[in-house]
Amino acid sequence: MSVQPPYSAFEASEFDTRFTAARRVLAAAGIDACLMIAPEHLYYFAGYDSWVGVNSPQALAFTAAGGDAPTLLLRDVDLPLARETTRVGDIRSYNLVTESFTERLRQCIEEKGVRGGRIGLELQSYALPAALGFALQAALPGLELVDTTRLLGDLRLIKSPAEMRYMQQAASYAEAGLAAMRGSLAEGVSEIELAAAIENGMRSAGSDYWAIPTELSSGARSAGGHATPRERRLEPGDLVHAEFAGVCRRYHATAIRTLALGEPGPEARELYAVALRSLEAGIAATVPGASVAAIEEASLEPLRVHGLEQTAMMRFGYGVGIAYPPIWLETLQIARGFDYRMQPGMTFVLHSCLELPDEGLGVIQGGTWVMTDAGLQALAGASAGALEVL
Repeated sequence: MSVQPPYSAFEASEFDTRFTAARRVLAAAGIDACLMIAPEHLYYFAGYDSWVGVNSPQALAFTAAGGDAPTLLLRDVDLPLARETTRVGDIRSYNLVTESFTERLRQCIEEKGVRGGRIGLELQSYALPAALGFALQAALPGLELVDTTRLLGDLRLIKSPAEMRYMQQAASYAEAGLAAMRGSLAEGVSEIELAAAIENGMRSAGSDYWAIPTELSSGARSAGGHATPRERRLEPGDLVHAEFAGVCRRYHATAIRTLALGEPGPEARELYAVALRSLEAGIAATVPGASVAAIEEASLEPLRVHGLEQTAMMRFGYGVGIAYPPIWLETLQIARGFDYRMQPGMTFVLHSCLELPDEGLGVIQGGTWVMTDAGLQALAGASAGALEVL
């Protein structure tokens, strides 16, 4: 990889280090070659910045042993996008209507001397629909397809100094969104209008597009954790919560906040207080070396005291960084059932989300942190303070 693109986000040495690590872990896992297909991995390992993988198949083909130059195969209409950002020298294109993507990939793999063995690709990627997976199986007889979603994704969890600069810039955009939310929260404003103000605040500050729609709900809709804004107009006493991300060079920093428009009812205040205690307990347990299961367990203890454990319907946290639609989650899951341990250099979201659907009441509070040698450092949102009443 030696081509100098005009919009590369990193120095060549950083890409070389990442790609060497990818080949190393693939070889150690007994994988002979890789068809890297997830947009976030094409960006991280090869510098190719494009969302279109969920629409038009694209892949980076290479062997784990090395000795071959990686080959980037993409749709012909997207060739200029690759030349803007990737350092891959061997770029090939196909026509979506007249040529077969899977047949072209088969030819690439055969050129690299791979005619049998195990070949890795991200089987959990949204860029790999079932139809494409079946077509790849048919085009690559004699090759065993192996899931490399976590194998490659875990290499992205520890951020370099250059990545951290992008995360910090993304956080500043998210904070601009929070400021716009506070400044626009008023009786009679619709949820859609409030979301527009948040998004305009981030875009005006310089943010790139985000991988997940702005999540925002109010009043009786506040129990919908993943709700997107509707025409509902804000009323006095409403809880209003939003989740959104500022984005710099595809790096996401997520802000999560519940605000009150005027004095809320006592049930809402009590639910917020319990959610706050849950968030504070989880934050206190998030230290270098801590297991993700222990962190989530700590966040649940205050809920058990109040008989509200069942209202916590989401994982306590997850890794965040490079992302393309439709999600911004990394492979790190801060939840029971996973075996990760927290390490310096990780960036992640922590949140307390309590939902009472039958009562039309919900609270979500949190944000993005980075783990340092000294402990947690807040990046965006990340509020563990008293309920803001505006």
